[in-house]
Amino acid sequence: MTTISQTAGQSASRKSQAGLFGVLGGWVNRIATHLAYRQAIRTLNELDDRALRDIGIERGRIDSAVRGVVDPEFGRYL
Repeated sequence: MTTISQTAGQSASRKSQAGLFGVLGGWVNRIATHLAYRQAIRTLNELDDRALRDIGIERGRIDSAVRGVVDPEFGRYL
């Protein structure tokens, strides 16, 4: 018994369109994620040091905290 791939019967232009939309979708996703990070960083930078301390973030580590970097020294997200 032989099997034929579902993509074997598709035209080359259809495959390239899917690839193009995949690339464009990836770019849009990365841009949206970057803009969301920038907004979160901007919002946290507007807080005073006491408010940042209350939520466990040091001013110098705002970028890392927004991006979800784990600080091995404390074993928590910073």
